Amino acid sequence: MAQNVYDRPDFFKRYSQFPRSIHGLAGAPEWPEIRSMLPKLAGLRVADLGCGYGWFCRWARENGAASVLGLDLSEKMLARARAMTSDDGVTYSIADLEHLNIPIASFDLVYSSLAFHYVEDAARLFASIYKSLVPGGHLVFTTEHPIFMASLNPGWRTADDGHRLWPVDHYFVEGERKTDWLTSGVIKYHRTMATTLTSLQKAGFRIEQVKEFCPTTDQVAADPLLQEEIDRPTFLLIAAQK
Repeated sequence: MAQNVYDRPDFFKRYSQFPRSIHGLAGAPEWPEIRSMLPKLAGLRVADLGCGYGWFCRWARENGAASVLGLDLSEKMLARARAMTSDDGVTYSIADLEHLNIPIASFDLVYSSLAFHYVEDAARLFASIYKSLVPGGHLVFTTEHPIFMASLNPGWRTADDGHRLWPVDHYFVEGERKTDWLTSGVIKYHRTMATTLTSLQKAGFRIEQVKEFCPTTDQVAADPLLQEEIDRPTFLLIAAQK
């Protein structure tokens, strides 16, 4: 079973203070880019893997999705999602993405935001998603970028001349990374870019778009803290089709 840090009281409290937790999709700087990668949602059956508070689930319904299933490992996240949702077209359920088992050929779109880096066996996950999609169905997801995740001791460093550096070490040593993020001992799984793309192709997907999130000039002007995102990629965005 995947680690469930989101139900730890200290983690959940701190996570709930993030802009993306307070403002939803509008609080996620990568959202405009990922939104541009989505198919038209009218009439689609959608699954959101790692749905959190259900922001995308509700947005999908508002934009024409026929039904949305939100899956998450966290009871606390799902309780918040249910409390914020008043739509019979959206349902929520507990699921461990490490052992995902959803009905075959039941969805037109599978979406996920920043959840796949918690999954150790990406090949199994992609194969399960592929089976759950109808022919021509779409997978659109974001995950932490391998450059951001690779280091065994991530964090900004200061060079001798004073400028900041982001370390990239152990890039080709894939597997578990344990970091202190909002709480101690958060486990994530690093994979190279090649491993992720190859795993998708072996599952049967045709890769349509690959993007690395970089804030726009307007975004940096509105939020100067985003300036550091220009120095190294944080998120990898991928759209694929069955």
